[in-house]
Amino acid sequence: MEPQGSAQTASPTRDLWQHRHLTAAFMDLELHSCDLAQAFIQADKLDKGMNGRVFVQPPQGVTEDANVVYEVLRPLYGIPSSAQALYLTLSKWFKDQGFDTAGFEDSVWVQETGGKYPHRDRLIVSVHIDDTLMACESLTTLQAFKSEFLTCFEGMDEGEVTTYLGCELIRDRANHLIVFRQAV
Repeated sequence: MEPQGSAQTASPTRDLWQHRHLTAAFMDLELHSCDLAQAFIQADKLDKGMNGRVFVQPPQGVTEDANVVYEVLRPLYGIPSSAQALYLTLSKWFKDQGFDTAGFEDSVWVQETGGKYPHRDRLIVSVHIDDTLMACESLTTLQAFKSEFLTCFEGMDEGEVTTYLGCELIRDRANHLIVFRQAV
């Protein structure tokens, strides 16, 4: 097995993730979030690397022949390349839906105006492992997108963002302001 570097195991995360929130504030976009349930298990298995072939011993209490091992069929928490498997699965889905990545931001996808959802407004979706932020001018478009997204991926619609990645989000839409406050 070849050694695994960060290119084979990592999932892109936003370097300037606050920038997208500031854009939502400035443009007065709807800003919602969804959380994927047991996200790595929903990912497609990678063809190579650590997720290519992983074997485990039977769980404690299961009586098997001493030579029996189980092959892991889905990416799991704790396997180094599971985050990359999830990213590649999400990336394929977003591209199939007509999204493109936002410049150098590999974890931000944009569907420009004219997309397939009601009102055909621009959608911006930012993903940090299993936490997603979704921004759009139209609440109707955003709800249609979230419904389709959560039909394909099991998760929870968390509605309008009030917390994200352990920070409280305070939004003053009238003044186009978003404040992040880390809880103590």
